[in-house]
Amino acid sequence: MQKIQLKSSGREITSANPDKLRKNGQIPAVLYGHNLPNLALTINQSEFEKAFKKAGESTIIDLLTEDGKKHPVLVHDVQKHYLTSAPIHVDFYEVSMTEKLKAKVALEFTGESKAVKELGGVLVKVVTEVEVECLPADLPHNIPISIGNLNTFEDVIHVKDLKIPNGVHILTPLDEVIIKVQPPRDVEAELAVPVDEQAKVEEVIAASTEKKEESAEEGAETAPGKAEAKKEKAKE
Repeated sequence: MQKIQLKSSGREITSANPDKLRKNGQIPAVLYGHNLPNLALTINQSEFEKAFKKAGESTIIDLLTEDGKKHPVLVHDVQKHYLTSAPIHVDFYEVSMTEKLKAKVALEFTGESKAVKELGGVLVKVVTEVEVECLPADLPHNIPISIGNLNTFEDVIHVKDLKIPNGVHILTPLDEVIIKVQPPRDVEAELAVPVDEQAKVEEVIAASTEKKEESAEEGAETAPGKAEAKKEKAKE
């Protein structure tokens, strides 16, 4: 993969106006890392978006600073505008090319599932990225995974089924499910009331009606007795 480079300029935190920078097509950024003091920078928004589209958060970018140095970095965090989703601040983390690092790598799903195409199943992606440990030079941009083996609803792909590049150690539990296929929903069957349940509903309704009728009859029988008792009391 071709190396990705991105130019940056120094930034004075006390004098620089972030909103003014953004209006001029620049993004405030910060560079930090092991044994490295934090550096306040600005980067071109358009150039960053192009680089980030290629690199994501799991590919090394050569960040060029005004002093001529080249810093191997990962995009550690991108803050976005809450309405436009445009990047408004970027954190770069400089890595040591001789020390292993931990990073999350996206999975690239390829192929076609027979259980989806022919059986009408629904593809369920449980995991879309895995955590790995390796030297920066060995860090893959993504890990491809074929779904062509999902032929039935019982077929499942686990983390242990991934083909991991040499020099890369996977940290995500190997027994974790990555992807599977669920049977299609039978809406009519879900809406239909089973016969036994319908019978139970009818029994409850009948019992309730019978109870109301009995209560009405008992009230009719006791009503005259109450009236005579009132008459007797009036005579007294």
